[in-house]
Amino acid sequence: MSEVKSGQAVSVHYVGTFDDGTEFDSSRGRNQPLSFQVGAGQMITGFDSAVVGMSVGETKTIRLEPEDAYGPVSDQLVQNISTSLFPEGFDFVVGATVRGEAPNGQPLLAMIESVNKDDNIVVLNFNHPMAGKHLNFEIELLTAE
Repeated sequence: MSEVKSGQAVSVHYVGTFDDGTEFDSSRGRNQPLSFQVGAGQMITGFDSAVVGMSVGETKTIRLEPEDAYGPVSDQLVQNISTSLFPEGFDFVVGATVRGEAPNGQPLLAMIESVNKDDNIVVLNFNHPMAGKHLNFEIELLTAE
């Protein structure tokens, strides 16, 4: 059997867990394999790299550092925003995700961390929800072309 190289199209089944064993995603649970081109930037770096060298039928377990997944948490991505930038009557719920648009038109997602109605300030966290987390994956290589 040949080993996977960068540039190949592959199909895998995976189960992703946090260090405490909590499952955050599973292609097996959906019974829908994941297909992607290795090295094309479609996957987080550590997952992509882990598939290189695997053979069809092989299963491996990896643990990714935040730097190889969604990156570390950045304090610069936690920002105080004026509540006046939201529609009138907006319901600010701590822990809720809000969607917006950057000045360049790119979509933005953030989590509401806190609200200070006296100062008309909402604290938004623009970090990816998985930033700063160690991720564990069990990966089974199904096909490689």
